[in-house]
Amino acid sequence: MMNKETYEETLAHVRTSSSPTELRITDIRFTDIVGGPFHSSLIKVYTNQGLVGFGEVRDGADKVYAQMLKARLLGENPCHVDKLFRRIKQFGGHARQGGGVSGIEIALWDLAGKAYGVPVYQMLGGRFRDRIRMYCDTEVVGKDTGKAMGEALKKRMDEGFTFLKMDLGIGQIIHEPGTLSAPLGFLEEMREKSRNRYNQNFDGMTDDQLREITNRHYDIYNIAHPFTAIQVTEKGLDLLEQYVADVRSVIGYQVPLAIDHFGHIGLESCIKLGRRVEKFNLAWMEDMLPWQYTEQYAKLARAVATPICTGEDIYLKENFKPLLEAGGVSVIHPDVLTTGGILETKKIGDMAQDYGAAMAIHMAESPIACLAAAHVAAATENFLALEYHSCEVPWWDDIMISSKLPNKLVQNGFITVSDAPGLGIDDLNDEVLAEHLHPDVPGIWESTDSWNKLLSNDRLWS
Repeated sequence: MMNKETYEETLAHVRTSSSPTELRITDIRFTDIVGGPFHSSLIKVYTNQGLVGFGEVRDGADKVYAQMLKARLLGENPCHVDKLFRRIKQFGGHARQGGGVSGIEIALWDLAGKAYGVPVYQMLGGRFRDRIRMYCDTEVVGKDTGKAMGEALKKRMDEGFTFLKMDLGIGQIIHEPGTLSAPLGFLEEMREKSRNRYNQNFDGMTDDQLREITNRHYDIYNIAHPFTAIQVTEKGLDLLEQYVADVRSVIGYQVPLAIDHFGHIGLESCIKLGRRVEKFNLAWMEDMLPWQYTEQYAKLARAVATPICTGEDIYLKENFKPLLEAGGVSVIHPDVLTTGGILETKKIGDMAQDYGAAMAIHMAESPIACLAAAHVAAATENFLALEYHSCEVPWWDDIMISSKLPNKLVQNGFITVSDAPGLGIDDLNDEVLAEHLHPDVPGIWESTDSWNKLLSNDRLWS
């Protein structure tokens, strides 16, 4: 005779944590951390059924971009992701201004997945791959020679990474006389403003003095590339070309190597540099110009043989279209925390495929953003590689608590896709977060009730 299951045993086979149609948002709170590798504002979206969704504001952005959305979301069903995204997307913008809308959208997908018991990638149409290739970004700091950078990249390869990226730009040659031309005194002024801005000791300065330093640094570093009049000389091009040659002499030519952080140089210098280094079989040249200059990107793409890449600062799908239509890029490079979130990035990737462009994904944040990007990568056919910026952050994986994800998310250069509901994060480790709080924002999940009632007529038409 078959033994009858007890009530508790029966419940083990029944989802009791959520009734999706009755799910409602009750609160949104934040915790700010630094060092993972940058400043991140982590998001918790609470519900009436105990489910919690996790999101994150773009690295270096202010959480006010997300806080202002709270009054527009309380009482709503987070499973209606697209509806809520359309409600709040007018409050996002390019670059870090997209961080609030995007971070909240990620948390909504996390909640929807948890409510229905499915991973985010499944709600996007299923997956094209079981493993997500990571490309390892390696900063130039401390690697003044191509040989030194090559050895650092070789270590990445030894760790299992099959796709690499490094910096190559005017910052590496600015100290060498005769490598750059610019209005006399301009480069020296840039360096002085930077030293003042990032000086570690501001003791004795008044608020007005500190504000003056910040404002003048902002002024000079927000001059767009075509307007700086900085040009790379033949000597400068020789040094940058040799740097890449030395890197390739160490790592070989088989592994893809992308380059980034050229500096604020104009189109003509970008073309000169691009032609010098195209012999080194580079995966792409990234963000050589401000993304808004569509025609300049088209000219650059036609002038060089290396794939051109941009997109980490573009908000919404429609703003990628001009670059794709003009043939200005071979690789788009969205950041899930700027584009508008998970679904918008998926749409961007699909649109790029129609134009024959691949999609790599920018990511320099916590495991929350990393997992959000990984779900998009799994569900997008023309995906190339996802950025990983935290090899040297030993506590990065410890931020999250998960019963289904491995203790180390990135292993041998890949993330293995899980079937865990939502993003796969059960909770965040507050003890770890407490050890890495932003010094100017020390609280953990503090009340945001002051944002509960934000009265505004948001309608954009009469």
